[in-house]
Amino acid sequence: MTEEKSLRSPENLARLARMRLMDDDLMTRCFESDPACMELVLRIVLDMPELTVQSVRTQVSLGNLTERSLRLDVVAVDSEGRTINVEIQRSDRGAGRRRARFHSSMLDSVLLQKSEDFQRLPETWVIFITERDVLGRGEPLYKVERCILNTGELFDDGAHILYVNGAFRDDSPLGRLMHDFSCTRAADMHYSVLAGQVRYFKETMEGSDTMCRVMEEKWEEGRKSNQLETAQRMLADGILSLEKIAQYLNLPLDEVKRLRAAMPQ
Repeated sequence: MTEEKSLRSPENLARLARMRLMDDDLMTRCFESDPACMELVLRIVLDMPELTVQSVRTQVSLGNLTERSLRLDVVAVDSEGRTINVEIQRSDRGAGRRRARFHSSMLDSVLLQKSEDFQRLPETWVIFITERDVLGRGEPLYKVERCILNTGELFDDGAHILYVNGAFRDDSPLGRLMHDFSCTRAADMHYSVLAGQVRYFKETMEGSDTMCRVMEEKWEEGRKSNQLETAQRMLADGILSLEKIAQYLNLPLDEVKRLRAAMPQ
């Protein structure tokens, strides 16, 4: 009972009430629970009404030979073998053009087996759904393709980038979809498949418990990250012993020792 009360704190419930599909935590849970949500979104933004989603994964981590790794919000594969990365970005800074390029390259890096022919590389889409019109041209969609500049022909390498303007509103399927992404109440949404998932995670005991647990876990991750950053700064100052740092920050001594060993000498 204690954990249940803690999870369903007034603060967590108030945060949940304000959440929309434009918020990463709610979007992730809705899309991973019902692939039909992703299928609807892709059919509309790609204008492919026959598209069928075969699989959906959320919060997909991709490694790299360098130190820069990447976590993707959603990765879907359709019946034609297309691999589609969908990112929800409330911040303009999180939807930069070079970030889109990096997402595309990281997808490519994991889609071929060793020695596999390059022609087997599947078609890919990187889709950023942004809260505002980050490219600032007043368009509902921005389709980005490589082209041959001196002829104007598409290069047709199978890699596509798409920006969706989340501020766009009209009575078209896309305008109604972007409206739904900004709704805090399922009752205000147009698309029943999205509304059903939002209603479950916000209005049922089981679903809201799941969301409250997610929020608590993220809070704990943030707290731990802050502890480790503080420990690193204290180690760099070299004023306190490892034992004192562990004591003051409530960290295991072995963890502080690992931090110290990893620091440049």
